[in-house]
Amino acid sequence: MSDTRVQTIAPVKSAGPADPPQQETSVTRRQFVGALAAVGVLSASPARSWAARSYAAIAGANERVNFAVAGLNSRGYAHLSSLQANRKDARITHVCDVDTTILEKFADQTKEAMNEPVQAVQDFRRALDAKDVDVLTIATPDHWHAPMAILAMQAGKHVYVEKPCSYDPHEGLLLIEAVSKTGKVCQMGSQQRSSPHTIEIVGRIHDGLIGRPYWAETWYANHRQPIGTGKEIAVPATLDWDLWQGPAPRTAYKSNVHPYNWHWFERWGTGETLNNGTHEVDVARWALDVGWPDRVVATGGRYTAKDDWQFYDTLDVSINYPDKLLTWKCDCCSGKTTYGRDRGVAIHGEKGTVIIDRAGYEIYDRQDKRTDQYTVSGHAATSASDLMGADSMTDLHFANMIDAIRTGSPLHQPITQGNVAVTLMQLANISYFTGRGLHIDATNGSIQNDQQAEAMTRRSYEKGWEPKV
Repeated sequence: MSDTRVQTIAPVKSAGPADPPQQETSVTRRQFVGALAAVGVLSASPARSWAARSYAAIAGANERVNFAVAGLNSRGYAHLSSLQANRKDARITHVCDVDTTILEKFADQTKEAMNEPVQAVQDFRRALDAKDVDVLTIATPDHWHAPMAILAMQAGKHVYVEKPCSYDPHEGLLLIEAVSKTGKVCQMGSQQRSSPHTIEIVGRIHDGLIGRPYWAETWYANHRQPIGTGKEIAVPATLDWDLWQGPAPRTAYKSNVHPYNWHWFERWGTGETLNNGTHEVDVARWALDVGWPDRVVATGGRYTAKDDWQFYDTLDVSINYPDKLLTWKCDCCSGKTTYGRDRGVAIHGEKGTVIIDRAGYEIYDRQDKRTDQYTVSGHAATSASDLMGADSMTDLHFANMIDAIRTGSPLHQPITQGNVAVTLMQLANISYFTGRGLHIDATNGSIQNDQQAEAMTRRSYEKGWEPKV
């Protein structure tokens, strides 16, 4: 029987000191190699001794960074796995979840994995008030990502927030503003930005491997089952339903929402575009070396079941640039693969094609002959059906964040960069729900000449729960 003590707390306003402002920048390949050396991924490199000297020069740099993990179902276990992999540099002091059944189970596994005591709290704000917490990691439902991250940074904590970093484009702007005002480190959890083979092959594409790249083709396929028609039932005694809803407008508890199916409800989730599409679209945008597009079009529907699912199960997205195209194909239910993969990216160039996924890459010439390939050794989350996603990329992504906190080295996925891919997929959702293509201002990503669509870039909040920067 568990001996974990679960703590609850009434709503409080958290605040704390902020570090001096710190500019977020995208990491270069040279910087990444140095970071790999610093965390021991490369066996020998001049950057390794440099990193050791840098750590020694910083007061407290040899101490472990203290983490609180919030949102403990599925992806939260990947955070635990990666912090365990980085345990020489990281400690978990708090775990937070609104469901005490999930909380107690996770707390027990954390104590076993880290071999240290941990505080289990139902209200994450208790962790924000704790002086021994340096970082909050966020793996909650999507509607909590930006509001929780903003509260954490305002309380003086660094943040690791899963994609999508925001529920809508307006929240993305608020999050960027919060990073600027507080100076805290804020890493988005699109972990392929820390994948060595992805960094290597994207660099080769930028260096002309396949000539000028003009089309990035991305896709995701799964075998998701219907969620049925939910019934209003009593809230489980173990669940704080009010805190679970947080900034979202209040509604009655239904039987088919918690703990996973919230993804498919507009009130809390963002559909498969933001649940999974963000990953590959981010890699594609990186490889194409593009920013904001001038047009976004999404078409599809919910075709395979009649249930409470409020998004599409099948969707085609086109993100158009003046001289390049980025597409995403969503197939939630048939599971049919593309190029033999259930998720991935194909970068088509004037001299060939590169196919990239989490397990490696393949290079093809104009005659469709494979000329080179690379396969990852070790643990990699490659299946679309893997809801946890614990892998070596996530381990490195956490290591990069720890290094950024300790030494000020660049993040692999700062919010200013990650938010672009997130916003692109949010625009795809808006295009789908309005039933028309969107014209985009390529200087800032805003919707042009469409008041209805523009109004959908900012959600309604439960009174008193609006995020403020």
